[in-house]
Amino acid sequence: QVQLVESGGGLVQAGGSLRLSCAASGRTFSRYRMAWFRQASGKEREFVAAISRNGAATYYADSVKGRFTISRDNAKNIVDLQMNSLKPEDTAVYYCAASSFVAVGNHERMFDNWGQGTQVTVSS
Repeated sequence: QVQLVESGGGLVQAGGSLRLSCAASGRTFSRYRMAWFRQASGKEREFVAAISRNGAATYYADSVKGRFTISRDNAKNIVDLQMNSLKPEDTAVYYCAASSFVAVGNHERMFDNWGQGTQVTVSS
């Protein structure tokens, strides 16, 4: 198990930027595939971005491709999500997730550790 704590959420105007950070506990962070999900009010939680255990591979939802960048630092046990050109439809609670499974996938069922979430609000 790994404990995850998100930070960096807040209120920003459309077109602005935010950087979310997720700090993980434990000494085995590099064994976890990491991802960010989000859940807007009244909607289901959706995949945003994922990164492989060594950081070499990244994956993005079509809705954020070209605007968001996921990165990780295994020495510091953190994974970040840089969000640029934010839109009102990016408003949601953003969750950090970690997967200890061998199988790879971007559905939330493939992640077994979750943070408590951080609110991102983009005003128009």
